[in-house]
Amino acid sequence: MTEKIASIDAVQTMLAGQNYVCGRALATVVFLALRLGRPLFLEGEAGVGKTEIAKAIAAGLGRRLIRLQCYEGLDAASAVYEWNFAAQMIAIRTAEAGGGADRDLLKTELFSDEYLIARPLLEAMRPQPGGAPVLLIDELDRTDEPFEAFLLEALSDFQVTIPELGTIRAPEPPIVILTSNRTREVHDALKRRCLYHWVDYPSFANEIEILHARAPEAAETLSREVVAFVQKLRTEDLFKRPGVAETIDWAKCLLALDVIDLSPEVIADTLGAILKYQDDISRIQGSEAKRLLEEVRKEVTLA
Repeated sequence: MTEKIASIDAVQTMLAGQNYVCGRALATVVFLALRLGRPLFLEGEAGVGKTEIAKAIAAGLGRRLIRLQCYEGLDAASAVYEWNFAAQMIAIRTAEAGGGADRDLLKTELFSDEYLIARPLLEAMRPQPGGAPVLLIDELDRTDEPFEAFLLEALSDFQVTIPELGTIRAPEPPIVILTSNRTREVHDALKRRCLYHWVDYPSFANEIEILHARAPEAAETLSREVVAFVQKLRTEDLFKRPGVAETIDWAKCLLALDVIDLSPEVIADTLGAILKYQDDISRIQGSEAKRLLEEVRKEVTLA
């Protein structure tokens, strides 16, 4: 699995090749997860790059990315497989119309791979071109405890059971990355089976580096003002602080508008790119945006 990854530096180089700026601590836990074959559990605020790292690892290793997007009410059946009932009914009607159908043979045919719809967990247990896939279980905190208990078993043995077909075990365990925005606590039993890392907001220097990688056409002055302003916003009393994803989106919006540098008017017009709640937007508009911009320019000038 890790034939391309011989060191922590190699992890950073691989991720950098996918325009993912990775600190030493995160690179270390990724290296250990790959080397030891352990699931990697990433927690942090929304928009800090948890999902992106799974995409970068898959692309860097040349593996298929299989994503299970979690949501409230997700159950094992939805995550593993379902039968194509419409196709099964057509097969039954066709057999009945033909007459003399062997019921036992028909039953065997109906519950075969031909009528099986594989969902992400089952797909991740199957052999894939290029090696074991990267299985991203995204926003696990949106699910409930019964699904966590099911995952506990599935990720311990890397196998799933389909009553009609039996147990399907992964010939090579997938590279598993679980993410959580920490809207609720995930059970300790699941965390114990994973390597853990808290993905925090990046430093000013790292966020500048990220912006250079994702929006290289942005001028240095504009990049520094954008990052400084977003980092200043994160210190304000907001309902939802902007993540790195919003920093990148905002920079791209400003570039699309041919903005050279920030002004209170430009900020007011484009706040929807970085703030997603009207109460937050109302709080920052007007004199507050002007105040923050003045503070940002002093800090950028001093730096």
